[in-house]
Amino acid sequence: MSENVLTPEPLPGDVIQDFLKPYAEQAGLYRRLGETFGSPLFIVDPAVLREKAARFTDAFARELPEIRVYYAMKSNNLPYISQTLADCGLGLDVSSGMELSVALATGARDIIFSGPGKTAPELALAAAHPDRVTLLLDSFGELDRLAPLVLPDKGVMKIGIRININPEGLWRKFGILPEKAAALYSRIENCSGVRFAGFQFHSSWNMEPSRQVEGIRAMGRLLSTLPEAMLSQCEFIDIGGGYWPEQGEWLITKEPLVHTWNRSVPIEIFARELSRAVREWIFPVVQCRICFEPGRWLCNDAAHILIRVVDKKEDDLVITDAGTNAVGWERFETDYFPVLNLTRPDMTERPCRILGALCTPHDVWGMAYYGEDIKEDDLLFIPTQGAYTYCLRQFFIKELPHVVALEDTPRLIE
Repeated sequence: MSENVLTPEPLPGDVIQDFLKPYAEQAGLYRRLGETFGSPLFIVDPAVLREKAARFTDAFARELPEIRVYYAMKSNNLPYISQTLADCGLGLDVSSGMELSVALATGARDIIFSGPGKTAPELALAAAHPDRVTLLLDSFGELDRLAPLVLPDKGVMKIGIRININPEGLWRKFGILPEKAAALYSRIENCSGVRFAGFQFHSSWNMEPSRQVEGIRAMGRLLSTLPEAMLSQCEFIDIGGGYWPEQGEWLITKEPLVHTWNRSVPIEIFARELSRAVREWIFPVVQCRICFEPGRWLCNDAAHILIRVVDKKEDDLVITDAGTNAVGWERFETDYFPVLNLTRPDMTERPCRILGALCTPHDVWGMAYYGEDIKEDDLLFIPTQGAYTYCLRQFFIKELPHVVALEDTPRLIE
């Protein structure tokens, strides 16, 4: 299955302003958080998590008879986020023993454990909770390592098989090839204490549903070749995640006030097109539950970063109190997010290099800001930083931000 080849388009200024306006209207609230809890600060909004969980679930539930939604914890492993989404009724998708331990602690009753290279201790932890964990096998060897760890007195463990529908380049590391599915099923049948229950496949970076539709077709073709006994045991097909947030992917250019974007589509369009493909390619062969693993789509808009200007070195260059170790990578050298000056808010974007305090030139927060001016001690706000930031942060030179939950009474949670 081919990768998306995207050609960014110019990002209109009115699109940015419409996106930023709700945050500007809340500038006073965010300033108070900075004054109360200090900076730098991650701000997590559980109301956004709940709204996203409901919208995603409702979109697919309207189209399909039986669905299950699992939050992909790797996109943001803050336990508060996983707990909030589990409390909304979502299952949890984990990719390590560390994530599995957090998921079990939330009390979640439905957890899927995916990912390659599961270690013996990780497999043992999953095997100790067969009533709550479904293991997605990534290889024949993984089954061999799991077999002696299964505890029959705990109950039978449900097993899914990850199918690699895109065996190109480095994507070869995931799952097994479709033509080997029947052989792995036979091995599962000969292993006591486990039972086959379904399939999973995945594609990433989905701005629109075409690659996932292609994957569903490939899965349908595979199903039509499998033994009837295997199909009769198939309780679920998990079509993975990779759903991009509706605002699309925003990118910087060499000009500080010129930005581009790769457009995305609303989740309702994903739901309509993927469900249509499921009805055409999956249901004629097997009737089963359809599962989804959104991560970025759920958590991206639910967390923001607040930082403070500590040094205005030039009219067009300031240093902040936060280093990009807070997000773990040089995100803002490629990705564009508008920076709002909470202290002097305005809907005009002005060029200025906004840099962190790390001893590296790659410590970049932005090349412009929205505001009347920018001065020392100003509070700056970067919205929608919930996905692949907190979970990638690193202890490098500067301390990490505290995390505050935006509840009725805001409180520090880390």
